[in-house]
Amino acid sequence: MDKAWEDAVAAALKPSTSAAPPPPPPRTLTLDGAVKCSNGRLPAPPLLERFPSLELLSLANVRLCTLEGFPRLPRLRRLVLSDNRVAGGLAALAAAGLAALRHLDLSNNRIAAAEDLAPLAALGLESLDLYECPVTRVEGYRSKVFGMIPSLKYLDKIDADGKERLDSDDEEEDEEEDEEADEEEIDEEEGEDEEEEEEEDGEGSDGEGEDDESNEEESEGEELDEHGKDQSCNGAPPNPHSTPNKRKRDEEGNINGKSNESSRPLNTTSG
Repeated sequence: MDKAWEDAVAAALKPSTSAAPPPPPPRTLTLDGAVKCSNGRLPAPPLLERFPSLELLSLANVRLCTLEGFPRLPRLRRLVLSDNRVAGGLAALAAAGLAALRHLDLSNNRIAAAEDLAPLAALGLESLDLYECPVTRVEGYRSKVFGMIPSLKYLDKIDADGKERLDSDDEEEDEEEDEEADEEEIDEEEGEDEEEEEEEDGEGSDGEGEDDESNEEESEGEELDEHGKDQSCNGAPPNPHSTPNKRKRDEEGNINGKSNESSRPLNTTSG
């Protein structure tokens, strides 16, 4: 049965053309009527938990009888489970930790008692649809549900005062949700850019250090080359044992020797 779910998910997320770039993580997934559950159960949680970015999941008309093992989807805001066979077990939604869930559509299911809705109080629901469920025929149904779920603003698209929810309200809410999602994506992208810049700065500083060391070595080499050239200009290879004082003494000795020779008397002999 999970294979049928896998095929349905793959078909729903298939890009329009093979040449299209890889799509971003999906924010919506619609599987209405794509699978007819023979066992009335959801697929194994990992199948849908691969898409933690999901904000809207629609599983209408897939013959669900139980919500046991509902996947953990931290960003899910809208869940459509209409036209199924769910009669209770709504605690599975609370157990999945759907902290972002605000809109739940359970219309045309088999929920018959208001008490079956009690687990939904653990969620922050703002809108709940139960059209065509047997519970809607229970006396005092609306007051019971509003009293049971304090966060609820609309039940079957009507508020506690009997005012119908306007379509414009839905549109504004959708726009707000899109803006919030876009801001989150921008924040994530900026965070990634900052990390890349820090890595590049680190690599750049390492390269500058290596360049400084290389420049120092080149300067020392140039100084040694110039010193060698100065010594080679004297007509002899540089002598590491010679010193300026020694050269001076040698020069003075040569001068004195020449003076002594010139001052000797000439030895004349008579013929």
